[in-house]
Amino acid sequence: MTANLTDFLPDDYASGQFLGRALSPDGPCVIGIRGGELFDLTGDVASVSGAIARGLVDGGETLGPVADGLPDGWTLLSPIDLQCIKASGVTFALSAIERVIEERARGDAGQARAIRAQLEDAVGAGIRSVVPGSDRAAQLKAALIEQGMWSQYLEVAIGPDAEIFSKSPVLSSVGAGAQIGIRSDSSWNNPEPEVVLVCTPDGEVVGATLGNDVNLRDFEGRSALLLSKAKDNNASCAIGPFIRLFGDTFGIDDVRSAVVELLIEGPEGYRLEGTNEMSQISRDPLDLVAQCLSEHHYPDGFVLFCGTLFAPTQDRDEPGAGFTHKVGDRVTIRSQRIGTLTNTVTTSKDAPSWKMGIGGFVRNLTERGLADRI
Repeated sequence: MTANLTDFLPDDYASGQFLGRALSPDGPCVIGIRGGELFDLTGDVASVSGAIARGLVDGGETLGPVADGLPDGWTLLSPIDLQCIKASGVTFALSAIERVIEERARGDAGQARAIRAQLEDAVGAGIRSVVPGSDRAAQLKAALIEQGMWSQYLEVAIGPDAEIFSKSPVLSSVGAGAQIGIRSDSSWNNPEPEVVLVCTPDGEVVGATLGNDVNLRDFEGRSALLLSKAKDNNASCAIGPFIRLFGDTFGIDDVRSAVVELLIEGPEGYRLEGTNEMSQISRDPLDLVAQCLSEHHYPDGFVLFCGTLFAPTQDRDEPGAGFTHKVGDRVTIRSQRIGTLTNTVTTSKDAPSWKMGIGGFVRNLTERGLADRI
């Protein structure tokens, strides 16, 4: 046995039901956890998206107690496969202010402190007290426009429409224990610890997991049109450790009240802690899912990052420059009812290249006689 799964799972894992993926010597496998036991479901359903769409989360071949870990030669993967990876941004007041700071600083971290103080005085209280899309939000918008303080980020923070974007291609996310990538030409960046909702093709939320929506503040700060370049890079999307499925012991209200803890441990001894409290989100998670689904169709389902309250401002190297990653940072994201997602930072250039896309996934399952069970 190679992986201590109890390090990744919540303390009450024996009372919950979980779905995930692992890489065996033969290829990707769908694994489940229930009653404290680990099961290989691949013989019944060869993709997590298929298991969710068809409700095939029971059965499978017993692999033994969770405490014994994965079989020898197996490693954890991201718990999603064919689902689209979507994300919502600027869903917390603090993150809205930080996005405006990036915009006004044009991606220059050295200007952030002065702009932060100015913006907090001008818009902080107003943003925290309004419901997005409400009449009061419209009045605040009009007042901020008159003061010359309006921003495209404030539009999605308090306007009727949420920011929804595609985070990463299908099958590109990395799982617990993997390296996570920052572009080598980025000088101002940070992790984004988030709850990730797992949805069926028709938008029903069936579970939740954790995610790191790695953010390049310098790129997006120069222009919002660089969002894709700031977000979608090799190994820049971590999801895991497992999907905790909704049931008698865990549901959407647990998501609404979740506290997501972040710990960054740097190779030079630097330490940063933070929290993302879902109770402070400005839009209900189910509203975000509805806005993501919109008039679109996701035949293999989708997952949705809910956004983060956390925005690191603690100086790391130079006074006033705030936080940015270093290679070797260990990033731990934890929520009591969902689990722990830990990754080590490297550059996207040096991270293992993403090799198994949709074609490779289908070919592997075909060779194993499993393609008809996707």
